[in-house]
Amino acid sequence: MIRVAIISPYSLSVPGGVQGQVLGLARSLRERGLDARVIGPCDGPPPEPGVITTGPSARIETNGSISPMASDQKSASERTLEAIRRFEPDVLHLHEPLVPGPTSAALLGSQVPKVGTFHAASEDGNGAYRALKKVAVSAARRLTIRTAVSPDAQRLVEEALGGSYVLVPNGVAVDDLAKAEPHPSPVPSVFFLGRHEPRKGLGVLLDAWAGVDRDAVLWVGSDGLETAELKARGTPATEWVGRLSDSARASRMNGATVFCAPSLGQESFGIVLLEAMAAGTAVVASDIGGYRNVATPDQEALMVPPGDPFALRIALQRVLDDSALRGQLIAAGRIRAAEHSLAKVAARYVPIYESAIALG
Repeated sequence: MIRVAIISPYSLSVPGGVQGQVLGLARSLRERGLDARVIGPCDGPPPEPGVITTGPSARIETNGSISPMASDQKSASERTLEAIRRFEPDVLHLHEPLVPGPTSAALLGSQVPKVGTFHAASEDGNGAYRALKKVAVSAARRLTIRTAVSPDAQRLVEEALGGSYVLVPNGVAVDDLAKAEPHPSPVPSVFFLGRHEPRKGLGVLLDAWAGVDRDAVLWVGSDGLETAELKARGTPATEWVGRLSDSARASRMNGATVFCAPSLGQESFGIVLLEAMAAGTAVVASDIGGYRNVATPDQEALMVPPGDPFALRIALQRVLDDSALRGQLIAAGRIRAAEHSLAKVAARYVPIYESAIALG
């Protein structure tokens, strides 16, 4: 039985793209018979079995976002290395291996073979890689095998760090999302889920929604630095639902008429679009590179120019009004989501782990 330690730099108590992939991959690997454990920051008790905490997190601004990273880097690093020593894994799987904290500690402080997965992508490039290029290139050489979750992420790290990368897209828990109990709503609903920060485009969505002349409701999930300011707008027919548990998130996904992802950029992979597709919900999204990794315009999603509230309003009204269009988007979306199930992602990683162990 292969023992794999999957390490996250971000708090596993806080919803996020990397954290969701780490936890979901570990579950799928266990279903395949591997001994997979997760190591990373937690705010409070570990969120599920098989998670080893390295201590609490603090919100730190990175890459145009606020990330919940280890608040005490030294302590988190020591706890990470101790957890590795106790578990004695055959291979480490480091998500965002150059981020300070648990992953970088494992990268630099352990001799266990390492698979590193790079998630981040930015149309403007990553300033941190440029600023610390020599250090980053040297540290990345400690990885046995490198993977990237999207062509955008792969292009960024190839240009910044050199080396070769295996493309392994992110995955979704297709069955869990498809079987979730739909959240009830007396009127058609549009669901937004993402941190309330400029790059996620919630302000653009609220501008668009203010002019939508339909008997419908907008559900706004999660929170962030802009929450108070955006709520103060008083946009009509808007329900602010805050942070959601995994089950509540799946329920809202499944119950929504439309899922809207109005991000302005800096998305390496549209995992949230795939989640909506798996739940059987029609998608309206910004036409950006990260989202084109999972959706073809007018096929799996209606896509509009980022930052354009008028175009977004028209697209939302089209999908709310046209049941045939919704049906087409849903059918194509289910097919695309099935191609990206976490079970398939886990199956792809097993031979990568085996190769890393053999090379290590």
